Amino acid sequence: MVWSLVFLGLILTLQQRLSELRKLPRRQVLGLLLTAVLLSTNWGLYIYGVNTNQVVETSLGYFINPLVSVLLGFVVLRERLYPGQWVAVALATIGVGYFIWQFGSVPWIALSLAGTFALYGLLRKVVAVSPMVGLAVETALMTPVALIMIAYWSTTGSGTFGSSPAPTLLFIGAGIATSMPLLWFNNAAKRLSLSTLGFFQYVAPSIQLVLGVFLYQEPFTQTHLISFSCIWTALLIYSSVTLWSSNSSINLQ
Repeated sequence: MVWSLVFLGLILTLQQRLSELRKLPRRQVLGLLLTAVLLSTNWGLYIYGVNTNQVVETSLGYFINPLVSVLLGFVVLRERLYPGQWVAVALATIGVGYFIWQFGSVPWIALSLAGTFALYGLLRKVVAVSPMVGLAVETALMTPVALIMIAYWSTTGSGTFGSSPAPTLLFIGAGIATSMPLLWFNNAAKRLSLSTLGFFQYVAPSIQLVLGVFLYQEPFTQTHLISFSCIWTALLIYSSVTLWSSNSSINLQ
């Protein structure tokens, strides 16, 4: 959180855009406070899940998330889906549903992760502020809380930052690694429908699966095969229909 703010502040300084922060209306700042809380809750749940050896459930959350985004786009923003896109949604739902069924219990971490990030994407789409400035304000609003936690951990001896060069550099790098995907996500949220944005979020957990299987030698089960076959077939159908509809609109114009 802290190093994300430093990184974004440096970019805004180089772009001579710091004045945009002072011009934000109070209503937009309050909206960004809500998105900052949603984002921090999402991060906190993810870290908790990973550190308590519930990695499968955390990954499941990011498979449920696109379906929640599509639902929010349809219900809240009245986004239209073509028949082929509905087929894709149905296929993805089958894949995710099968994964949940094989999981064997109510995945509260996964559902919370999906809900908080889907709501974050919805609000960032409707809050009228540029992606870079909005993300900088979000991190600035949560940085005081992060500093208090860092100070507490330092005084109790449970903190790691500054203890040795390697983890310290990793923490600084994590600020950049966290900021860039969120910045690109917020840029995409302004340009794409929420349904399309949600569907393409299947790419990230799929890449994580490939890394897990081929880099970390994690097992690839029949459950993974069935779920991912449904999801990637759905993504292919959704992308094809979206491309076809875009070309048809251009030809009609």
